Amino acid sequence: MKRLRRIQPAFEGVSAVIDLAADSSPSVSWEKVLANNIAVTLNALEAARRAGVRRVVYASSNHVVGMFERDEPYASIVRGSYHGLNPETVPWLGADAPIRPDGAYAAGKAFGEAAARFYAEEHQLSVICLRIGTVNREDRPMNARQFATLLTHRDLVELVTCCLTAPESVRFGIFYGVSANTWRLWEIDSARDVLGYRPRDNAESWR
Repeated sequence: MKRLRRIQPAFEGVSAVIDLAADSSPSVSWEKVLANNIAVTLNALEAARRAGVRRVVYASSNHVVGMFERDEPYASIVRGSYHGLNPETVPWLGADAPIRPDGAYAAGKAFGEAAARFYAEEHQLSVICLRIGTVNREDRPMNARQFATLLTHRDLVELVTCCLTAPESVRFGIFYGVSANTWRLWEIDSARDVLGYRPRDNAESWR
């Protein structure tokens, strides 16, 4: 409650909140996830509710479904082994895929999505969750996996802008944040149809 009281003034008088607060290391410990990531997510949602915020954009993570990368064809794709694969027939993962977190960080993000849905349904707070792919300083793929998972700075800005301007009727949603990469693992059709997201970049341009 002390943390909540400290951050509450920052939420007053604003119509939208972009929640990026977390220790973003996929290898973060359970202790830090419990003490930091989960706590700040709950505080942000509660502060937004109390302040009458119109919409929260919650930075979730692709790691919520990270264990799929141990299965084929995803395991080959993240290794950069495309022999025998057709990118047009890869079964993209959607928001309806079972949650398969690949660590404490991912489990904390899955909790955040569940809390977001509760606040949307119980308190009518509009919350859009983004399972963000790879965003790095270099703004380009730096290894084989990132040719599938890259989200460029330009496409990230476009996606968040789409979330902020989406119709009031969008009360809750989970969408993947990834550029239009040829070998991506996750579907972006729903983000296009619901939010109007149209990514302009493709990791293949850096081959």
